Amino acid sequence: MTPELFLDWATTISLVLLGLALLISSVRIFIGPRMANRVLALDMLTMVAMGFVGAIAIRTGLSLYLDIAIALALLGFLGTIALARYILLRGKAGGDP
Repeated sequence: MTPELFLDWATTISLVLLGLALLISSVRIFIGPRMANRVLALDMLTMVAMGFVGAIAIRTGLSLYLDIAIALALLGFLGTIALARYILLRGKAGGDP
């Protein structure tokens, strides 16, 4: 087995597994009984998207995709912080967290 063939199979398997994780986290976003579950699923969705971008960067050999993954990580972090703050303020106001 050549290294190119191994890398092709490894990235294909990783993309399939990341697709499965994407579906599972999407289901948790829609079904999640509480807002905190949805925030965690959204954070997981961001991490899976970063994995997709990383796998595509390895598959194509373009390092530009890694910059996209870093930007996606920053946006995911800021989104998680904003939603956590919203949940915290909603809980203080007497709503159902």
